[in-house]
Amino acid sequence: MSALDAAGLYTGLNLLILVILGFHVSMGRRKNAVSMGDGGNPGMNARVRAHGNAAEWIPGALVGLVVLALMGASAFLIHTFGLLFTLARAAHAYAMCTGGRPGPGRFMGSLITYASYLVMGVALIYFAVTV
Repeated sequence: MSALDAAGLYTGLNLLILVILGFHVSMGRRKNAVSMGDGGNPGMNARVRAHGNAAEWIPGALVGLVVLALMGASAFLIHTFGLLFTLARAAHAYAMCTGGRPGPGRFMGSLITYASYLVMGVALIYFAVTV
């Protein structure tokens, strides 16, 4: 599997996370008769924020993975970043969808997301100035 193939794999997985979270919001809207926003319902707020948070963080990481692959990063590096980021986003989404309260899944998901962005950002700068 090439580095670009690996980036495609994690792009696909993270797009599925976004679709699942979007469907979760849609089902909540139907169940709670809420057409926009959260309708003052804490459960709907957690669903909307889970999807919104994923939509805020996933695109940047996917761009980073693809650009790293195009710059010549190894497939191993793309798999490492992609797997950690994807697991982080899945843990965060699960924690948000099962109550939204602070807890280990939400904390670890956030922490690893931040770390992924930091390390990918440094790697992108490294590849840009050295390779």
